[in-house]
Amino acid sequence: MPRFYCPVDMVRGAELELPAGAARHVQVLRLQPGDPVTLFHGGLEGTGASAVPGGEFEARITHMGRSSVRVEVGAHQAIEREAAREVHLVAGITANERMDWLVEKATELGAASITPLLAERSVLKLKGERADKKRAHWQAIAIAACEQCGRNRVPLVAQALDLSDWLAGPAGAAPAQRLLLSLRAGSVSLRNCLAEAGPAVFLSGPEGGLSPFEEEAALAQGFVPVGLGPRVLRAETAALAALALMV
Repeated sequence: MPRFYCPVDMVRGAELELPAGAARHVQVLRLQPGDPVTLFHGGLEGTGASAVPGGEFEARITHMGRSSVRVEVGAHQAIEREAAREVHLVAGITANERMDWLVEKATELGAASITPLLAERSVLKLKGERADKKRAHWQAIAIAACEQCGRNRVPLVAQALDLSDWLAGPAGAAPAQRLLLSLRAGSVSLRNCLAEAGPAVFLSGPEGGLSPFEEEAALAQGFVPVGLGPRVLRAETAALAALALMV
């Protein structure tokens, strides 16, 4: 059944107009009045999450207009498909479409949040309005991935930050197991660090990895250097391989 992100308050029996993005998706799929759909709120900040339960709602299309779609909200299903472990991914921004792919697949794998990292070796540098547009673009990718994979909780894609700014912020101070993807001598296998329960933060760099200075800053804040084996993986592959092991 088609699934749509609908960040509005939903109550059984109510008729509501779908947000523009969901309405366009319905029209692209050529759905018709009477067709059933599934709606989910997503739990993103600023969307009234405190007033709306998680899970998903059954719904049925009641009206198809040129640019508007209305649905009648049905029963609420308390279904969640989140990963067993809460993993927050802090990943160096990779070039071009590779970052889009990383956000999409990290969402599918179950990342609780994604923070794009402006690292010293990042090819793509973001500031101001361009950074805001990129964040909105990546958040839209995460929403679409949730619609496809069945997640009812959309991971928040944070504003791109330098590592020092992230470490100094609330997220950087939150208690969690801290793991740093590193090629340095003495790094331990990620598989050997997964017995610990509870939330985790996984930090990985862009193409070329984090600089020695960035790694030292992370180690000073309690990150443990870990590796994925003898092969050197692309930045986006490494982050996703680690995430797949952790969740």
